[in-house]
Amino acid sequence: MPIPPPRPGPATVVSSAPGPTQSIALTIDDGYCEECVGGYVAFVERSGIPITFSPNAIYQKVWTPYADRLRPLIEAGQVQIGNHTYHHDSLVKASDATIRSELERNDEWIQHTFGITSRPWLRPPFGYRNAHTDSVAAGLGYTKIVMWNGSFGDSGLLAADVLLGEADKWLRAGTIMLGHANAPTVLGLFDQIRAIMAERRLQPVTLDTMFGTSRATG
Repeated sequence: MPIPPPRPGPATVVSSAPGPTQSIALTIDDGYCEECVGGYVAFVERSGIPITFSPNAIYQKVWTPYADRLRPLIEAGQVQIGNHTYHHDSLVKASDATIRSELERNDEWIQHTFGITSRPWLRPPFGYRNAHTDSVAAGLGYTKIVMWNGSFGDSGLLAADVLLGEADKWLRAGTIMLGHANAPTVLGLFDQIRAIMAERRLQPVTLDTMFGTSRATG
């Protein structure tokens, strides 16, 4: 798929589905745990569930070995890749030049590794953002700033019952669900998470599907 050029425009911050829906977007960030990234890749392969990953290139040694397995899923539209910056540092106090470098370097790696651009989607590290960081990002074509309204709470290690409790609380229609490929607890809970979504008749989708964006246009 040809990589489209940047399409600068006004920034839009989103944290939930744009209207009434049974859709839910599972968005998984970071990825410094090799076991976790591998587990998520295996899960999407066997389940067919769409997921949006937002990896940091600083962890490329973890992600790159799975590129050959992820590329066909990306081409099929089951997996989407968003931008989470190169180093996972806060953008709020960074210079404009640093913000641009963080986004452009990460997307260069994403393009090279996965054959796709992450534009127009940016997940700010830690969720730290303001109107200025949004504007700089949007000037590079990152016009969709994605936050969340539900979380597994697993940026670090959690006990299984705690993570499953968060899943039960937040897996709801219209949710943008935040998770992380950082700690292995979630790997033993995929079937329970899937069962919760099925019981509630939730339809997992990528951010592209939820918001009508396209990898063909970026």
